[in-house]
Amino acid sequence: MPRSGTADGLFYELHDAGPEDAREVVVLSAGLGGSGAFFAPQMAALTARFRVVLYDQRGTGRSDRTLPSPYAVADMAGDLATVIEAVGAPAHVVGHAAGGLAALQLALDRPALVRKLCIVNGWSRPDPHIARCFRTRISLLNDSGPEAYIHAQPLFLYPANWISEHADRLAAEEAHHIAGFQGRENMLARINALLAFDIDDRLGEITHPVLVSASADDMLVPSLCSERLAARLPDATLDIVPWGGHGFTATAPDAFNATLVAFLGGGAH
Repeated sequence: MPRSGTADGLFYELHDAGPEDAREVVVLSAGLGGSGAFFAPQMAALTARFRVVLYDQRGTGRSDRTLPSPYAVADMAGDLATVIEAVGAPAHVVGHAAGGLAALQLALDRPALVRKLCIVNGWSRPDPHIARCFRTRISLLNDSGPEAYIHAQPLFLYPANWISEHADRLAAEEAHHIAGFQGRENMLARINALLAFDIDDRLGEITHPVLVSASADDMLVPSLCSERLAARLPDATLDIVPWGGHGFTATAPDAFNATLVAFLGGGAH
């Protein structure tokens, strides 16, 4: 059973063999939904090799629901630092979308806390397609409410065939997400923080080994954003899978898990 704790209002779970476990730490930072449970498809592969930390981002899940105002990706990075320090620094950090942006910001702000980074479907500067998708989602949330926002979410996250084949699963998840919705104001604050994120001219300062991972058919974040990251980061490995959508870590986890474990363990770098 994992050990759970709270650090400055942030709920986290530590999956390891106990206090004497000397393996390296991997911290998983989710996307806009913010829940550590997003990484369930990665847990078996990672816990076999590493101590693994899941956490709910501030404003979501079991963590403090109050966000600072104004709110920025730098605040997400500060929370990530808090979790890493609570479980024992430094750590490898795997971040999906919003979590990846937080990881990049952390590498700039607190580089000593980070070993290696894996940035999944991330970006370094505002992108017009990402902005179009988020503005559409904001309109759904503002004009039609949380239920409509959540109902539309799979369209941005998953391939059409996968949505069709997993209708029952998505219906159950939809009910769960509605019940635990982080709230309109929090969601808007978090989306606006992502839209304002721009560290493009500072990528050369991030000297950590970075696995940049993406899917060619991502409907929300163009894979060209990952290509730009990999080209401008000093020590990057680019891995673009052909299929799986924005949530390819869930729709096609096996290949991603193998690449991730090899990278973190040294085999893919």
